[in-house]
Amino acid sequence: MTVLGNLALWIALLVALWGAVMGFAGGSQGRPELQLSARRAMFATTAALLVAVVSLEWALFTRDFNVEYVASYTSRNLPTFYTWSALYAGQKGSLLFWASVLAIFGTLAVVFTSARHRVYLPYVIGIVSIVVAFFVSAMLAAANPFERLPFTPVDGRGMNPQLQNPGMVFHPPMLYLGYISITIPFAFAMAALLSKRLDVEWLVAIRKWTLVSWLFLSIGILLGMWWAYVELGWGGYWAWDPVENASLLPWLTMTAFLHSVMVQEKRGMLKKWNLSLIIGSWLLSIFGTFITRSGVISSVHSFAQSGVGYFFLVFLVGSAVLSFWIYARRLPLLTAETRLESMVSREASFLFNNLLFVGIAFSVLWGTLFPILSEAVQGTKVTVGPPFFNQVNVPLGLALLALTGIGPLIAWRRASLPNLQRQFAMPVAAGLFAGLALLVAGMRQPLAVLAFSLGTFVLATVAQEFFRGISARHRQYGEGRALAAARLIGRNRRRYGGYVVHAGIVLLFAAFAGMAFKTETQATLRPGESATLRSPFGHEWTFTHLGVSQYDALNRLVTAGTVELARDGRRVGILKSEKRQHVDGLGRPTFEPSTEVGIRSDLREDVYVVMAGVVNGTEQTVYRFTLNPLVWWVWFGGYVVVLGGVIVMWPGGGPPAVRRTQAGYAVKLASQSQETRKS
Repeated sequence: MTVLGNLALWIALLVALWGAVMGFAGGSQGRPELQLSARRAMFATTAALLVAVVSLEWALFTRDFNVEYVASYTSRNLPTFYTWSALYAGQKGSLLFWASVLAIFGTLAVVFTSARHRVYLPYVIGIVSIVVAFFVSAMLAAANPFERLPFTPVDGRGMNPQLQNPGMVFHPPMLYLGYISITIPFAFAMAALLSKRLDVEWLVAIRKWTLVSWLFLSIGILLGMWWAYVELGWGGYWAWDPVENASLLPWLTMTAFLHSVMVQEKRGMLKKWNLSLIIGSWLLSIFGTFITRSGVISSVHSFAQSGVGYFFLVFLVGSAVLSFWIYARRLPLLTAETRLESMVSREASFLFNNLLFVGIAFSVLWGTLFPILSEAVQGTKVTVGPPFFNQVNVPLGLALLALTGIGPLIAWRRASLPNLQRQFAMPVAAGLFAGLALLVAGMRQPLAVLAFSLGTFVLATVAQEFFRGISARHRQYGEGRALAAARLIGRNRRRYGGYVVHAGIVLLFAAFAGMAFKTETQATLRPGESATLRSPFGHEWTFTHLGVSQYDALNRLVTAGTVELARDGRRVGILKSEKRQHVDGLGRPTFEPSTEVGIRSDLREDVYVVMAGVVNGTEQTVYRFTLNPLVWWVWFGGYVVVLGGVIVMWPGGGPPAVRRTQAGYAVKLASQSQETRKS
């Protein structure tokens, strides 16, 4: 099967290059036969890469240890649940996964793009084919997943224990899908630039693709946070790790684009912004891939250093230069149709929103790159830690949270004073009341109080918008409240789905603020001994060490410490934390020991128990006990954000602006048809 896999990669490379040539030639010359050849090349590239994927999965499941990739990431005792995910557990396999999914997305774009947007497709196919060809050439030149060993090991090394977690089965593909699908909006944006068709139509063509990319990135980031929380054992879910930052960067710029695109559709403004945000988002996705694969930055999420990083660096720089050169050539065609009439308008709020998103993205990018730059210039790597990111981004994030509530309340073009008073009265009062209530309750952390107050303000804004819409339908159509709410969302999913996303973001901000009250302690306990820790909610938790047990599992040796939990003197349960030593099929230790965390979660706080070690020859155990407030709301807020994203991208229920655009397009076609008949 490896021969078939190698052959499939070479065919995919040659056909992708052919598709790129035919796509650009067909688009520039307007020749249908060349465009048809490009489409067929896209289908053939996808088929060849799927053959390569099946070949590699066959080698993984049959445990063909003569294949270097199989020997490096599987073993005879690796559970089947993790065997299929070995496809993207290593660098070589993840490149194949990336190229294959991108080819599939390119095929879907060809098949499902509506007739009125097919003028962009030749260029889209050309761009997607070039990117696919790059990934395949990187595999063939430096990271071939079908490379064979000069001998066949008895067993493989197995998968990294930290990857043997359900979160890491689903987190990487979700994140990859987000990264990869950004290529489709980027390809349409470049097609609009190359064809000089820079009206609103290219935005309509990429709307669903942009939402798909944003949604996959959101899910991937949230799953990565959950994996870090339950697997790494450091007590948190976000550490401003370079690879974490790399995933956040395109999410920030894509979120900015999803806001500013509404201004272009409604008022014909921010055209330059929107194109630059799409181009920047795609380049940041390639940058994230470079960070992960180059080895220039150490991270628990990244692959080992390899020559693939240089391929990505050259591709990234070349793509950036070429993309922005084309963009600069088309700047005269990107003049705004209207001007900003007032700083107190929805357009202005979206502009400030964009500036904040881009500001946060720049600070994250700078903090991520600074260690590389300092080492290159001074020869010494200067680490940029969480204090820098928190100091810069917390104020910007709070300002962004405030704008989340302000934007929907301000009218387009110019807001009047009576309108502002009517719109802001209830949300501002709710926010102030929440802040005063927290101060009276004894909360003295200024940033936390501000975060909860602004969150209440935004939730009140969302509630007010829903209440007014539901009440209007109830009065006009006599519908019940539940039916009115369902139809209100169904008729304008983009608007009200966006409000649901805003509500989820508020929950996330509130949960993040809760970590300011995190408490922890470390204790060395003999069986029967206890340690105590006071919760920020006023409870006293007692942790009693019950003992240590050891046993064998499928592919690991487990040492487990058991702790009894009591809250305010009342027993509430038992938690176990484990040290795991993974072994291969012959019982030989592999990798470093890993830690399994014990977690008890409720709506208020998580009890987080980590067994740091056992004193040799005894059951005396070193524990770290942590109380993490409001962590449950991080995951629930993530669900709400994803739900809102699904509502927005659900078919039908398009916004009035889109329906007007479609109607205008139909009128234009009708008038052209009449002129043709007259002539």
